[in-house]
Amino acid sequence: MFEVEAEMTEPIRALLVGAASRDAMSRDAATRNAASCDAASRDLRELRGLTDTLGFETAGSVLLTKTVPSPQYGIGTGKAAEISDLASRCEADCILFDFEISPTQQRNWEKLTGLPVYDRQEVILRIFSARARTKEAVLQVELAKLSYSLPRLAHTYGDMARQRGGSYGSKGSGETQLELDRRAVMDRIAAIKKELKKVSRERATLRKRRGKVPVPSCALVGYTNAGKSSLLNALTGASVLVEDKLFATLDPTTRRLEFAGGGEILLTDTVGFISSLPHTLVDAFHATLEEAVLADLILLVVDISDPACREQYRTTIEVLEEIGAAENPRIIVLNKIDALDTTVFGSDPPERFPAELVPRAVRVSAKTGEGFDQLIAEITAALLGDEKEYLLPSERSDLAALVRRSGSVLEERWDDNGIYMKARISGRTAALLREFLLS
Repeated sequence: MFEVEAEMTEPIRALLVGAASRDAMSRDAATRNAASCDAASRDLRELRGLTDTLGFETAGSVLLTKTVPSPQYGIGTGKAAEISDLASRCEADCILFDFEISPTQQRNWEKLTGLPVYDRQEVILRIFSARARTKEAVLQVELAKLSYSLPRLAHTYGDMARQRGGSYGSKGSGETQLELDRRAVMDRIAAIKKELKKVSRERATLRKRRGKVPVPSCALVGYTNAGKSSLLNALTGASVLVEDKLFATLDPTTRRLEFAGGGEILLTDTVGFISSLPHTLVDAFHATLEEAVLADLILLVVDISDPACREQYRTTIEVLEEIGAAENPRIIVLNKIDALDTTVFGSDPPERFPAELVPRAVRVSAKTGEGFDQLIAEITAALLGDEKEYLLPSERSDLAALVRRSGSVLEERWDDNGIYMKARISGRTAALLREFLLS
């Protein structure tokens, strides 16, 4: 189901099928033809982006604004026949649906059209499979694929009666090939989960080891292609892969960000989010996403140049809630201000972005570096707290070194009274130096 024929040298041509939500379809025509169609069009554009990332060629597209739900195809038989005819006329090699279809509906569609049929979840899984590089990412993607394909195993068989072993009247009828394969998939799922638990324990050990040196952590989260990897590279000098594609990177990358006044934080780039992200992927990438859950601060990156930025922001919040990171302190970063279309939006962010968040957001450009000073100041204030003054004993130079390593030193002076330091520090370091705090 997940393999692409190697002998095909020409790009695979796909017919894209999008639809408004069921709720939107049930509304009156005026409402349906306005907001609901806009949302469906945005989703269809996103599916086209996923198709391009997968390396497929778009043969055509159709947007369903009103359908009659049916168990056979998910839509009415007449509309299904129209889509089948369109796929034939535009010489499509496969059909991609922007909504989930059941295993039974998938088989019905393939019988009707004679073409491979995939839904949005399988498209995303294919992209993740192609982009996985590290052992952990490969295991996570394999787990998601197996969890997705388990109820679809019958989809791979034309004869459901093939059996192995046994005989009628004596030992029973034996097991079908489907049952054998289902057991093999479930055994492999259990084995992968066991391996991922081991990886999670190793990650926890490394995190505990890092915790002995009190360095605050910060996670970059946001919609896919919002510019998180570009921001990480620009802030830390990292060399994370950057492409103008969805899900360019899957593996979390952690780099140190050093402040001009001393001190540093750990900055982690996480996998991007997307609307209707398959739950199998959310579950499989839980070990990766926990970097955001356990971070001291979240940088929620939004591509402010995208007209759908408000919906993308809401999707990111929903995923944060789903993984248990909604209450973490966060800074909203409006990225790509250099790419704003001022002829459409003017000098301000789009009106579709929540107005109450704009005054508290930091506007930056990972490409030009604009806004970085303000962003670093916001990060410093959020992670290291307010400026405070300390007077350390002259013989405790080790404490002075700790402040330089884990905080931001604004002023340092040595005299007969001891070591005077004005700095921003927090966490364990602040607790350790509490007795030396000047009132």
